[in-house]
Amino acid sequence: MEIRLMIQSTPNPNALKFVVNVPVKTEGNFTYKKGSDCEHNPLAKAIFDISSFITEVYFYDNYITVTQDGKADWDELEEKIKATIMSNIEQHDPNFKTEEPKAEASAEIKSSPEMDQINSILDQTVRPALQMDGGDIQLTSYENNVLKVFYQGACGSCPSASMGTMKAIENILKDQYNPDIVVELAEVF
Repeated sequence: MEIRLMIQSTPNPNALKFVVNVPVKTEGNFTYKKGSDCEHNPLAKAIFDISSFITEVYFYDNYITVTQDGKADWDELEEKIKATIMSNIEQHDPNFKTEEPKAEASAEIKSSPEMDQINSILDQTVRPALQMDGGDIQLTSYENNVLKVFYQGACGSCPSASMGTMKAIENILKDQYNPDIVVELAEVF
């Protein structure tokens, strides 16, 4: 099969979405914040090795979202990322395993019937748009009507994510789940 790659812009000016016609992550998604975290994923490591300006590499379904710090020239960086993906994609394992979160992080995220219901609402309303834009959202906690969320991929550093998108999520959840819900960004996850 011939591998094809398409580059899409995102609402975040510091993130681009690299879409391929093969899976890059078959189950779930994963965000890398630095090259030293991805020894088990040579493709992610190769992308980080391109430039110190790269701050995040996000894998989901059939795309990789790459975020930079805003100091690099996208035209130059884009071509290097594209070449790196194309030269490494055939050896990439889309079933790559991710390390288990540290004890503190896993203790923070506890599944509950409430969070399952909220996730279901987000799956039907918000997540498809976020994923189309090269990102996603993860719930970290829900207590006393306060939902804490963590943005992934292009959404993580997007200027509109912290205000506009979060307000839209809150309004949807007020309408479909609980009129008293408040949505806040979680501490660095």
